[in-house]
Amino acid sequence: MGQRQPRLAKPTLDKDLEKLNSVEEATRQTSRRLAAPGLALLFIILVAIFAASYVTGKPGAVIVIAAAAIAAYMAMNIGANDVTNNIGAAVGARAMSMGFGLGLAAVFEVAGAVIAGRGVAKTIAGGIVRGGVITDPTMMIWAMMAALLAAALLINIATWLSAPISTTHAIVGSVMGAGIATAGVSAVNWGVIAGITASWVLSPILGAVIAAVFLFFIKETIIYRDDKIAAARIWVPVLTAIMTGTFIAYLLLIGLGQLVAVSVPVATLVGIACGLIAWRLLVPFVARQAEGLENRNQSLRKLFRLPLIFSAALLSFAHGANDVSNAIGPLAAIASAAQTGAAGALAVPTWELVLGGLGISLGLLLYGPKLVTLVGAEITKLNPMRAFCVSLSTALTVLIASWIALPVSSTHIAVGAVFGVGFFREWYTRHSRRRYEYIRVRSGRAVTVDEPIEHNDEEVQRRFLVRRSHFLSIIAAWTITLPAAAALSALMTIAVFALFT
Repeated sequence: MGQRQPRLAKPTLDKDLEKLNSVEEATRQTSRRLAAPGLALLFIILVAIFAASYVTGKPGAVIVIAAAAIAAYMAMNIGANDVTNNIGAAVGARAMSMGFGLGLAAVFEVAGAVIAGRGVAKTIAGGIVRGGVITDPTMMIWAMMAALLAAALLINIATWLSAPISTTHAIVGSVMGAGIATAGVSAVNWGVIAGITASWVLSPILGAVIAAVFLFFIKETIIYRDDKIAAARIWVPVLTAIMTGTFIAYLLLIGLGQLVAVSVPVATLVGIACGLIAWRLLVPFVARQAEGLENRNQSLRKLFRLPLIFSAALLSFAHGANDVSNAIGPLAAIASAAQTGAAGALAVPTWELVLGGLGISLGLLLYGPKLVTLVGAEITKLNPMRAFCVSLSTALTVLIASWIALPVSSTHIAVGAVFGVGFFREWYTRHSRRRYEYIRVRSGRAVTVDEPIEHNDEEVQRRFLVRRSHFLSIIAAWTITLPAAAALSALMTIAVFALFT
């Protein structure tokens, strides 16, 4: 019986199935790319329906519904761009997964917006344009509509270009441009604009310096010590207590301070008291965590994970309370002008805060991972100790700025702190005597007191720890945010007036 000859060609059915599989895979890839824009569009439509249920039958209902849809678009862009402030460092340090971080931020963003967002939302329309300059409610409506759309488009472009910018600066610039187009240069409160410009320069520098100081402290007192775990038992409770007290004061001023009046000295004293209580409770807790840990840097990561999760939650709450105003402030001005017929009246109903909080959360879930990855992993390498310094610096810088009445951007502070950590690591690698002695001793070679630090200058220069391209591109994006928003908003305002007035 002869052997059966093998079939050299595939059956036609197999070829057809392979083609179908290729088509299905291509369809799945296309569907994934379209899923986020589709969900975003669906949310905007649902927001319009949601707003209609509240304003139908009232004056200016159509205008308010349209403004609510644009505000939803703005809120999603805020979430997509600003989420890096809250969880970027913690996710980059692998203290939490991307999914857990996004979910945590989404929940606390909504809570912050709904519970404590009303007070800040009232300041956006009134502080940038001088009161009483725009008295015609129709002009106020169209100017704020153009400003809201211009800011949303600018933030969307920045997110697409992977540029973390200040959404507050975007809306401030847009309102400024709309005010100039509506009532001239004299309509703008230039004192407020000058303060914002000063904050652009000072806040990232201050955030970088504070983050570098704390990282220097951690390296000198914990990382480059012979017994790291014993040093950690002493200093981790102190550092975590400082973070706890700072965040309590931060929340009182930025979050809960919108519900009840809290002065900076009172918030600071409460923060100090809470920090002392936290330190007393943390000493035995950290001691239990440290039991059985090996004397190496990897073991230290465990001791800093919980504070990072804690900080991400509180930063998200405060961000929701503070930055929901960037979407809801103009909407509140439009709704009040449309329904009351007065340009100066301003009320912020709860449904607007819910809209803003949900929009921010959806934006960060759909589009946040892109910038989280950039800030958390691509600027410089972060571990839990470095990420701890970034989070603590963000809260502490806002607290210091509150003392000196300086308006700041949490985006600028957080990103500045990441750069500060990276540039400090470069400096410390070249100049630290303690690090040099530690490495020599670990390698088995004795070090004399007067022995100079040796390193390969060419190798040190080659191995930069901060990506210069990101540094330059982000600085450029920060520089043009406010003037670009003002110019785009002014052009939109002129176009809207030509079409609708």
